[in-house]
Amino acid sequence: MDLRTGSAWIGVSLGCCILGGIGGCRFGVESPQDATAAMVQFIEPNPIDSWRMPEPLLFDSASNFAEGVAAVRWGDGLGYIDATGSLTVIVADAAVDVVGDFAEGRAVARAGDYHGYLDSTGHWAIEVQFRQAKAFSEGMAAVQVGQQYGFIDTAGQWIIEPQFDLAESFSQGLAVVKQDGLYGYIDKRGTVIIPIQFRDAWSFSDDRAVVKVDGRYGYLDPTGEIAVPLTFDGAFPFAEGQARVRQGGQWGFIGPDGAFTIPPQFDYAADFSEGRAVVLQNGQWGYVNASGELTITGPFRYAADFSEGLAAVQVEQQYGYVDQAGEMAIAPQFQNAGPFSEGLARVQVDGRWGFIDPTGHLITGLTGR
Repeated sequence: MDLRTGSAWIGVSLGCCILGGIGGCRFGVESPQDATAAMVQFIEPNPIDSWRMPEPLLFDSASNFAEGVAAVRWGDGLGYIDATGSLTVIVADAAVDVVGDFAEGRAVARAGDYHGYLDSTGHWAIEVQFRQAKAFSEGMAAVQVGQQYGFIDTAGQWIIEPQFDLAESFSQGLAVVKQDGLYGYIDKRGTVIIPIQFRDAWSFSDDRAVVKVDGRYGYLDPTGEIAVPLTFDGAFPFAEGQARVRQGGQWGFIGPDGAFTIPPQFDYAADFSEGRAVVLQNGQWGYVNASGELTITGPFRYAADFSEGLAAVQVEQQYGYVDQAGEMAIAPQFQNAGPFSEGLARVQVDGRWGFIDPTGHLITGLTGR
């Protein structure tokens, strides 16, 4: 199975935004005075035949927007901007070197070797004390103290005392936990609901959860019963009513009952998003609809998921965006490009990051600093 990943992080030494599991991956991709002078500048994108955006792009690294803000770093500055490009949150503690996206009003932050949570003002809501910390979900967050994981609430109070070797975020009222090398599921009181017995297990989505037994993958329902037999070489969470699975070297999609909705035929497939799924077949990237029909093709070296009506694609050495009709909505001109989130997408040119809107206008970010 793919690497399990967590929230986007912005770190001191990072030249770009990276995705990393806050609790570790496992297998299954300035001053406040200056801030008041923040302004936004929109710049028209270059024509279709040019790859270079106007300078400058402000940030050394940037994350996707979440809860109205995006984490950014410029030189020694670390904070969050809003959708206008104004710096609205400055991280108050100079010891903080990595921050995550906001989730339920809290953002994971690292200072030295330990983690805590920032509030919307950039100050500590929950002091640095955890070896690992994951984003809040359903009112709780998995954190590690010593060698054990437990769960806290948004005030930092223990809801489930540390007792697990690993813990994932809650989803549909259940959380994956690991003890003695095996995985199971607990409820929000910490009671084991689905016995700890699986070699691997993923969080629930669409009332199904991937589990692994004897090298094969299948799906549980929320009662712990096997809903889809353990017959796959690889399996991933359901999205928009379908899940991608692998048999041998071929990928296809199944429905909640385990029947194939799109037979295995692809060299790679991603999850469905906004009615389209990225596929790779015979070296060609494209998008299929829910019926498996190839609806978008092009000279893509890579293709990413749709988000807010647009998807990043790589043409030759640059990234641009296609719409759901397969038309190039924003010309390829970026070194890297993220998904649209809350109306904006992060893009990179010459190692610097900025944000664009769905028309391709570049927000250069803070000026007058």
